[in-house]
Amino acid sequence: MNFLSATLRTSMVSLLLLAATAVQAETTYAALDRNQWTYDTDPYGSEAIINEKLIRHGGIWIKFKRVPRIDEKRNSWIELIHKLPSASLTGIKKIRLTYQCDTPLLIKLSQQEYGKNGDQSYAHYQIKLPPARQWTTQEVDLKDFYRPEWTPASSTDIGLLPEHIDAIYLTPSLTDKDGGEAILQVRAIELLP
Repeated sequence: MNFLSATLRTSMVSLLLLAATAVQAETTYAALDRNQWTYDTDPYGSEAIINEKLIRHGGIWIKFKRVPRIDEKRNSWIELIHKLPSASLTGIKKIRLTYQCDTPLLIKLSQQEYGKNGDQSYAHYQIKLPPARQWTTQEVDLKDFYRPEWTPASSTDIGLLPEHIDAIYLTPSLTDKDGGEAILQVRAIELLP
């Protein structure tokens, strides 16, 4: 009886230690502000599918379906948009993102000179992150962002100006030619000095 009691106590202590370790391993993230997040798709048939609301259970889950490019003048797009609280990246050097995406993920910096109020090329500075089927945290330096290969010659590169960036676009990397589908999940984004 003494042996059984000791074995049972040891097993219970082991289970409690395992449970405590699992709780400590869980990372705590700042809550995503629903007023800073939205999404957009083109008017040509691309879709964004969410579960009731964009932010649920502390994170974002969104499924994008992108149609192929329509023609030379009309291209499709999909994007999850993080509107910057101060409408600027002034003083920011790095972005830390915790995400899951079943395709490579583009982080694009929406800079006024390249958008609808600028040259309308939409050739924003960007960086490509690898696909991640489990929660992954990547930290990227603004100095490593680049303009896309397809940037038209008519779009003058005036450089990356953090003070003129009002949003960060997260876009699964699906091709213009083929379109496709991707699920993107975001748990945290941090702007680091």
